Amino acid sequence: MAELTGQVLDQWGRNQETVCERFQVEWVEWPRGLKVGVARNVRSGLAPFERTSPSPAGRSHRLVLVGGRSAVPGPGLLLPLHVEHLAEWCPAAIPYLGLPPGWRFLVAPGREDVWFDENLLDV
Repeated sequence: MAELTGQVLDQWGRNQETVCERFQVEWVEWPRGLKVGVARNVRSGLAPFERTSPSPAGRSHRLVLVGGRSAVPGPGLLLPLHVEHLAEWCPAAIPYLGLPPGWRFLVAPGREDVWFDENLLDV
């Protein structure tokens, strides 16, 4: 994958800020190089489902993307990818990455669901 330019990453941030403004939540910037867990079926084009929550230490965020409406895959079924690889794997998820911990989304053609799930904060 070609290296993403600062301009592209800046546009990602602006798109994320716009989504956060729509849902009246604070934008959370993801650091470059952050790893995310991505199920293999996301690349096949199934609607991505996202889950974000604080790490146990509270210093970073976790992201899990799975295709369709399946539960989070079991151990070993998630690929650890750098967040920048989502441009290739699941570009539809990028605008939602700035949602704060506890927020979820489901994106499919003609559909966008975004909601807060307090249970994610206990993970």
